[in-house]
Amino acid sequence: MVVFFVLAAIVLVIVAVVAARAGARPSARLAWRTPGLMPPISYDLQERVRELCADGKKIHAVKAVRDGTGLSLKEAKDVVDALDAGRPVPGVEPSTPRGDLASRVRELKAAGRTEQAIFLVRGETGMGQDEAETFTNAL
Repeated sequence: MVVFFVLAAIVLVIVAVVAARAGARPSARLAWRTPGLMPPISYDLQERVRELCADGKKIHAVKAVRDGTGLSLKEAKDVVDALDAGRPVPGVEPSTPRGDLASRVRELKAAGRTEQAIFLVRGETGMGQDEAETFTNAL
């Protein structure tokens, strides 16, 4: 019985060390975020924020944005203020597709924005980092 608890404790320590080395910290900002590049804000989240603002619950709206995107408090407040005022979300381009995914990735690569192309692929397909890089490099 004691051996079981010792083994369980060792396994927990190993998992904690591996998670810490991989950057898994719940209070940390999202590791995939590129400075200056906003994470995708879904249409559903935008609608939820508008509803909360209409009900006078801006604090709840800011919390929903932070939970849904990992943005900082100031960034989330800017997004909520913009949505409440009917302005475009800061840092997020309007969601009018300009063609298929491959052509948009090619445009970004041609403009020297490979990292944003990979981010676009990950956001629209759910691919992992390696898969998205392979896809982007193949184009």
